[in-house]
Amino acid sequence: MNKKLIWYLKAQTGVLLFPFGLSLFGEAVIQKAAGKPYFWLGTLSLIVINSGVGLMIESGLISGFPRDEAKVSSDPKLDEKV
Repeated sequence: MNKKLIWYLKAQTGVLLFPFGLSLFGEAVIQKAAGKPYFWLGTLSLIVINSGVGLMIESGLISGFPRDEAKVSSDPKLDEKV
């Protein structure tokens, strides 16, 4: 598949999973306060939160949209590693 499409899918999946996991975590806290079973819901919420954060980090979401390496610089001297 296209590199940019893979980046987009990973980033968007991570962005969607993270708040979903936070919502599940909030529901687990509510269940605990009500005296109902909360362990499995809380465990699932932590798995979803970590999956979302992991996908965002793996996709490089913080560094921005992936660029073509050939188009980054037109000056070959700037592309050399120092």
